[in-house]
Amino acid sequence: MKIHILTILLTTTIAISACYRNKEHSLYNGQELRAGDIVLRCGSGLTSRAVLVADNGGCYSHVGIVVDSSGVMMIVHAVPGEHDFPNDIDRVKMDDAKTFFLTTRTTNGRILRHSDSIVAKKAAQAAHRLYKSSIIFDHEYNISDTAALYCSELVEYAYKQAGVPSITDFARHDVYLPVFQYEQVILPSDFINSKQLKTIAEF
Repeated sequence: MKIHILTILLTTTIAISACYRNKEHSLYNGQELRAGDIVLRCGSGLTSRAVLVADNGGCYSHVGIVVDSSGVMMIVHAVPGEHDFPNDIDRVKMDDAKTFFLTTRTTNGRILRHSDSIVAKKAAQAAHRLYKSSIIFDHEYNISDTAALYCSELVEYAYKQAGVPSITDFARHDVYLPVFQYEQVILPSDFINSKQLKTIAEF
């Protein structure tokens, strides 16, 4: 009887622990967001891992920009594989902060801010227009063609539309990996290293 009860308790404990581990939640806990803020996260997929390797072991694999959508702070970002509905395509999309920082999508995050709030708001407005235009994801990672955009390219382009020549201080990289071979790409760490941006929060 004691062995039977012990088995039940052990099985229940394991089941509860598994549910707890698998429970989806967000790393975002209400940190202040302003239009134009740049947000970074670290994913666990193949592309994310390739970005981390290309970025010399950097901490982040994805970046987005905060926009004001009818008074609500949202995040516009270009991402592959996160479809909102059946037959959806890889494109520029918009999520709330809790969704952007879900633990099924990231292990850590960071918020960066430009010192000029007017410039930041203009960049956010440009990003919001790009979202409304249904721009597709740039699988070629071609910085010279804005008909399609990848995540870092989107943020760089939005700030360029706001009059900033390069929010990443023109940092560019040639990357040659088995699954990731591109030239003149912008990496997430370029935003962290930018002299124009300040870290507001890390989590």
